[in-house]
Amino acid sequence: MSFISRLGQGAQTEAGNTGLIVAGTAIATATLLAALRAYLWPTPPKIARSPLRTLLPGLSQDEFNKLEYKPDNFPGARDVETPYGSIRVYEWGPLTGDKVVFVHGISTSCITLTKLANALVEEKGCRVLLFDLFGRGFSDNPSDLPHDDRLYTTQLLLALASSPDLSWTGPQAFRLVGYSLGGGIAVHFAAAFPHLVSSLVLLAPAGLIRPESFGALTRAVFTSGLVPPRVLAWITRHRLKKPIRSSGKRGGGTTSLTTKTKPDPVTASLTETAPLLTTTPTASEPPNALEQRVLRAVHWQLAHHPGFVAAFMSCIRHAPMVGQHGAWAKLADRPPGTTTIILGEADEIIDPEEYAADALPLLGGLERGVGWRIVLGGGHDFPMTFARETLGEIYSAWGWE
Repeated sequence: MSFISRLGQGAQTEAGNTGLIVAGTAIATATLLAALRAYLWPTPPKIARSPLRTLLPGLSQDEFNKLEYKPDNFPGARDVETPYGSIRVYEWGPLTGDKVVFVHGISTSCITLTKLANALVEEKGCRVLLFDLFGRGFSDNPSDLPHDDRLYTTQLLLALASSPDLSWTGPQAFRLVGYSLGGGIAVHFAAAFPHLVSSLVLLAPAGLIRPESFGALTRAVFTSGLVPPRVLAWITRHRLKKPIRSSGKRGGGTTSLTTKTKPDPVTASLTETAPLLTTTPTASEPPNALEQRVLRAVHWQLAHHPGFVAAFMSCIRHAPMVGQHGAWAKLADRPPGTTTIILGEADEIIDPEEYAADALPLLGGLERGVGWRIVLGGGHDFPMTFARETLGEIYSAWGWE
């Protein structure tokens, strides 16, 4: 073999080896990227089961007794099996009483509404219905679906249809009370099924929070979809472990309604449990009771509910928290005197002045009989910390004074 021939053969061999190296590198890179994508963008389970199935069956009696939120926290408990997973529902009170449905907020179970629900039963003889939103408390999380107004409106209908004792449908069937995110959900439900809702009461309702309140960077991180879900889950979980102090007028402090700095979406959601860090409150009710229980329950579901963080993040992206002007405008068609908005004077996220400017025109204004009430000194947590004042406003709106 000539020198030229041997040189050509060597070049071919080297080219072949280079090709193998390039091909191997490409395969390894593709495999690594696929593994990284699978890790950062995992495929969620269709349904993430609640601790009622995944944890509670294995608890000892002592461990069960230490739970802040137990399956029998309210009377009339039932688990409603649906295509979206199981829903934890509570229904109690006289069968002949006025029917009232409550919808709770983004970061807690329905335990936040304990004082209001119990008072309506004990003081006014109401029949009340509460349920845990998907991914909270003892309700499963349909992880493969966006947590938007459609999902939660459907969940509310499923809870109503599950009653074994009486019908919750028909003309003017019940009064609807929504708190925080629950207020935003209640707006959509009342707009979709106005004939069912005889009276609508919104407590610090989400829906018209101004997007700029959160800041462009924060909104991009939580709503753009560009941040990998696993990274965003880590950020969310870390933030949820550190609830903030309420900025409401507590402990003798004051808060300017015009100079408040709005928290990010995760921090904002924690205002439901923020007062738990307050040691010298001036609210009309003692601290360290329901409020402390709620905070511990939030931390518990953060650690033990497989679907909670995913549901929370999906709500930040899809739930009716901002830009819901269309749904709110439909409330203007409700009969005068059947819609009431109750806000906290020192709310950390639902600013009364901003809501007066943005919501009242959509609802038709005070001349349309819209109830507009302010709980003095109340932060976003006022349904817990100013429960008696909140009940007073609800009773007044319903003519029960």
